[in-house]
Amino acid sequence: MNFKGGRRRGEDGVAVVIDFLLSNARLVLGVGAAAMLGIATLAVKRLIERAGRAAEDEKVEQKISELTLTAAASPAVTKKGLEGVVTQRVAKATGHQKADLDQQNPASSEDTSSKDQPKTNIVHLCVPTLQDRLLRFYRTRAALSPQEVQQAQSRALDICTEIQGFLRSRLADTPLGEMSLGGSLLDDLQVVSADHACLLVPVQLEASLWRLVPGEETLLTHPLHWMVRRLNTEYFPRGRSYWDRYLVGGYLSAEAVVNMFSKVVMETMNWPSVSSTLDCLVGPVPGGPGLRLEIRPTSERSTSEETLFITVLPVLREADVVLTAQPELTSPWQHAWHLSLYPWETRRLAQLDAADDGRRRTTLKLLKAVCRLNPALRPLGSAPLANLVLHLSEREGDWSEASLHLRFRQCVAELIGHLEQGVLLSYFKPAVNLLSGLTEEQVDQVGFMLYCAASQPEILLI
Repeated sequence: MNFKGGRRRGEDGVAVVIDFLLSNARLVLGVGAAAMLGIATLAVKRLIERAGRAAEDEKVEQKISELTLTAAASPAVTKKGLEGVVTQRVAKATGHQKADLDQQNPASSEDTSSKDQPKTNIVHLCVPTLQDRLLRFYRTRAALSPQEVQQAQSRALDICTEIQGFLRSRLADTPLGEMSLGGSLLDDLQVVSADHACLLVPVQLEASLWRLVPGEETLLTHPLHWMVRRLNTEYFPRGRSYWDRYLVGGYLSAEAVVNMFSKVVMETMNWPSVSSTLDCLVGPVPGGPGLRLEIRPTSERSTSEETLFITVLPVLREADVVLTAQPELTSPWQHAWHLSLYPWETRRLAQLDAADDGRRRTTLKLLKAVCRLNPALRPLGSAPLANLVLHLSEREGDWSEASLHLRFRQCVAELIGHLEQGVLLSYFKPAVNLLSGLTEEQVDQVGFMLYCAASQPEILLI
């Protein structure tokens, strides 16, 4: 079975007018060029809307139609031409930011009330470099303040204490380890806002009764879908282990474990009482496949406090292997466990930065913030970006702060290449394609936005 799957057609369509134009464009340009034309049209429209120009009048739709008809009339639709159109719109849309860019070197204004002043005044404008823009973007938009991180961690640990105490009172015989905080909030890899956290619930198994089976050795043959097999049933029949009650076909079912925690924690805990104790509004998020809680500040608290989402995640650990119970990731095999590569990736990045005092993690946080703040790039998750930086570290040795702009440009160019091929292999599991979850439309949309930023990466920092 091949896990390097390419792009898939998504369910979301384009507007009816765009569909009509593209259906005719396919006859003239072919499917590939028509797809590029459609993404170009959408990208231009979204960039203009984000700058606040879409609601002015019908000129926006007219300009988009002109762009579409001009490109369709000529089979030689070049990327350079599309890039010029987009960058021209962006340059106009960002004109209102000129005063902000000039704050570091303000020019003296002409005193019109004095007759001694010359009639002409030469203004020397110092345009910030990409390096300056990246550092400013990191400080003001990507990086979180220590106070915000501490506040979110404290809130998550309060919830952790409440759940831990409840589990000990209701499931006293359940072999569970100490719950702990995990994920990007703990590892200083969260960006933009501290709005999500992860609580790890260690599931403890008897080493003589259970074996973690790698995904390649199972019937699923998927490298990230592991199984937990029950052993020695002839000597230790079912019932000797607490977790035997969640067996499905001789394997510990991740879905059954998640359902157990859902009934015990999400449906049984007295959340109004917890909310009163913690002085916030705490409650489960309904309708999702995972175990998620929403923590909102009360009306009496500061309105600046962010809503915090917490995922309660059952985990299995053996040596450096971490398996998580996330049926949404192992579907349609809900009894399988997911091999989490996040601890390996995070540890490797930290080791590389410590060895040469590099800024790989800073580069990753910049990429994550850009993708989160740009609607066209949101389909890119943190895993592809982290693996991109790891792959690039194999070829590039200079990750100092002075070369931050070079590595950022290089990451954009590398991403474009991976999107064109439809493949970005996992650093630790090369059989896994980290872009296989993107639809064809998403790949085209992300690819076009990044191509426009290849020559002018500043547009990603708007």
